[in-house]
Amino acid sequence: MSSPAVSAAPPGTTDDESRHRQLTVLAGWRRFVDEEPAPPELLPDRQWRRLSDAGRLAYDEDRLNHHSRLLVVATPVIRKVITEGRRLSYLNRNADSGRCGLILSGPARTGKTTALTQLGKTLEVIHRQRHPRSGTDIPVLYITVPPAATAKMIAVGFARFLGLPVIRRANLTDIIESVCGVCTDTRTGLVAVDEMHNVSLATRPGAEASDMLKYFSERIPATFVYAGIDVERNGLLSGTRGEQIAGRFGMIRTSAFPRGEYWTALISALEDSLRLHRHQPGALTGLEEYLHRRTGGMIGSLLRLIRGAAIQAVLDGTEQIIRTALDSIGVDIASETADPGQRRRPQQQ
Repeated sequence: MSSPAVSAAPPGTTDDESRHRQLTVLAGWRRFVDEEPAPPELLPDRQWRRLSDAGRLAYDEDRLNHHSRLLVVATPVIRKVITEGRRLSYLNRNADSGRCGLILSGPARTGKTTALTQLGKTLEVIHRQRHPRSGTDIPVLYITVPPAATAKMIAVGFARFLGLPVIRRANLTDIIESVCGVCTDTRTGLVAVDEMHNVSLATRPGAEASDMLKYFSERIPATFVYAGIDVERNGLLSGTRGEQIAGRFGMIRTSAFPRGEYWTALISALEDSLRLHRHQPGALTGLEEYLHRRTGGMIGSLLRLIRGAAIQAVLDGTEQIIRTALDSIGVDIASETADPGQRRRPQQQ
């Protein structure tokens, strides 16, 4: 995740286009909420074979774009986070102080960010339905905590999302007042804070960053939801500050999928969203044991593997995902080293 500083645009895009893809700025977040991605139509084989070169290029580009993200699968964790988040939003609706919050904690690659952003998207859609003429409202604010975060970094992250101008020597108090004023005026109801493991209560800057979030939670009438890697082990709940957080926040823990019904259902849902001409239905669910061994049951690793294999199938024209194709696709280092004997990649490939 990026820090509050604006990152350089990738090659072939403008700075404005790059910002519109970032969830940590309002324009990017609204674009994310507005998106309702649907799988592209898979053409009949006869029509597919008759495509011109330009038509084939455009058709393949649509499928590559689709496979680069696939559809979000409503896992048990996502459903639980959305249910609990909605419940807390009602509990906090008329609270003047001591609002309840939620923490998503677990290992990397277990779907915390996806669950957090899907909660935000759900609550924003509900807000728009309730208030159809509230186009200027900002019902959800989403930030990521940068490494070695300080109180000012947190405040600037809030301001950056809201589009508030922040000069290098801006006074922290002025930033805070501007943020709280805009959030109150625009009826912000959810503040989603990702990468919370970057807040270390063992350091003075980290403790001050935690205090800043607590202060915002007292000033902004919203539900605060945090997500981070094993935050309880990283000291977020330790000491006096940690006790205050533990007293207000509930926790949903994420973990790897065990083999079984939910793992098979996840693979099946991903397989149904593939748009490949020669892929045999059920081929991936028949490899559920292999896929679990390759990924350790981590949903992030599974998505990377299947997306990569689907993209390769379009690029090389095989139009299907089979075991040998999956063997040639690398995943993250953590999954590769967890089971070093899981595969042998052909060197020529």
